[in-house]
Amino acid sequence: MLDIMRESIWVAIKLGGPMLVASMAIGVVIAIFQAATQIHEQSVSFIPKLILIVVFLLVGGNWMLNTMQEFTRMIFLQIIG
Repeated sequence: MLDIMRESIWVAIKLGGPMLVASMAIGVVIAIFQAATQIHEQSVSFIPKLILIVVFLLVGGNWMLNTMQEFTRMIFLQIIG
């Protein structure tokens, strides 16, 4: 049970980590831009993050799906066998 929990946390970090770090980096860059220009519009920070997430999912979606499928197979093989 502990091995499954440890592996599930690792898979969650592997899948969500890069997207979260990229989104946070874009957020920091936009926050600096907004502070420098004093433009405090909500959509200025939301739209680039949304575009980044969509591009990330289009580029890395296949890898993410394969990772989840491998993890699911591993769990079912441990349950069955």
